[in-house]
Amino acid sequence: MSHNDDDSTRARVLDLIVEKGPVSAAQLAAVLDLTPAAVRRHITALEEAGEIQVHTAASPGKRGRGRPARHYVATRSARTTFAEGYSEIANRALSYLQQVAGDKALDSFAASRGRDLERRYMGVVEAAGKEPSERARALADALTLDGYAATIRDVGDGTYAVQLCQGHCPVRDVAGQFHTLCDAETQAFSRLLGVPVQRLATLAGGEHVCTTHIPIAMPALRKRAARAAADTRSHRPRRTEGTR
Repeated sequence: MSHNDDDSTRARVLDLIVEKGPVSAAQLAAVLDLTPAAVRRHITALEEAGEIQVHTAASPGKRGRGRPARHYVATRSARTTFAEGYSEIANRALSYLQQVAGDKALDSFAASRGRDLERRYMGVVEAAGKEPSERARALADALTLDGYAATIRDVGDGTYAVQLCQGHCPVRDVAGQFHTLCDAETQAFSRLLGVPVQRLATLAGGEHVCTTHIPIAMPALRKRAARAAADTRSHRPRRTEGTR
């Protein structure tokens, strides 16, 4: 393998870790059709370069016998290679806007960006139909084409909720100082998908991925409770005029 081919393969490994992380060496080998030894060589090089690190899960849960597989995520320094040199001047511009025009002007700017996102992806999402899960997948695909490295991951068996995960964010460094940008993006996603979504984690907040929780169905128990509440209201005796 030539030096250029080796660099190209290493870049593919890094791109996949950005998009899918946390991800194991075995998973990388399967997706990229590489040998485990080749993947481990690239992982070692990326670790030494400070571009990836081992992900420590918050709740490891039950483990089987043997040594648990390591899962990798991209580091902050790796993400700075994705054309983020604008961040310093963007931060200064928004700081100046806030200073001379106040918080309302900053909120208005963030809302405007949210509406731009909504207009950009509305056609793709609408073409996916009415099901929130299909709309979410269409949104993730469109975001990936724009460099967000977005994927959809099932919550449980995926019956009631999914998560939209973004491995890259073009405004991460700016949003770290101006959180209203994240809030506006979340609201835009909610309008696009037609359901109330919840942002669970952000790259701007120091996490390895932006995670948005998307409900796609109401559990049967909640449906029954809602119907029971509706029936109770419909059977309440109506007040007649003169009744106190």
